[in-house]
Amino acid sequence: MKLPLEFYLRNDVVQVSRDLLGKVLCSRVHGQVTKAIITETEAYAGIEDRASHAHGGRRTSRTEPMYGQGGNAYVYLCYGIHHLFNVVVGESNNPLATLIRAGEALAGIDVMLQRRGKLKAGPALLAGPGCIAQALGITTALSGVSLLENRIWIEDQNIAVRAEDIVVGPRVGVDYAGDDATLPYRFSIGTCS
Repeated sequence: MKLPLEFYLRNDVVQVSRDLLGKVLCSRVHGQVTKAIITETEAYAGIEDRASHAHGGRRTSRTEPMYGQGGNAYVYLCYGIHHLFNVVVGESNNPLATLIRAGEALAGIDVMLQRRGKLKAGPALLAGPGCIAQALGITTALSGVSLLENRIWIEDQNIAVRAEDIVVGPRVGVDYAGDDATLPYRFSIGTCS
């Protein structure tokens, strides 16, 4: 079942990030459907969070989707190479987002392998935010798209994630954010290494 709008409208981005673990990220790109179980997320808490693209109220054409209503995609290009997919949450003008960092392939694995240039599936196929976006065909062209439509969406397939299986740690690659870099805003099923 596709997640309802109410799931995304919550203003607690940290809780939403935890709740996304075990949900299924889906895409339909050029008629090809791919699905992956979300296994790692990172929360970005808006204008007060020095690690967020919206810190201090920064508002650009790139970050504009973050200022929309929850339930939209925010996709940006990292280092000019990697497309990174984020789930926008909360109310309009409150730029909260969850980065989807990793997943486990569930459907459309042949398509994922082709997109990633891999010969066989394994843990590395969807390990990292650039890898999962590439495998699912998610690019900046989809930034701002509603997750309630049929290009990118998230399903609840009743995959149980026990609280004791969730590992919490600091976010990756945000050392510039000072004390905010150490916030426990990264969640994974298994290990946060």
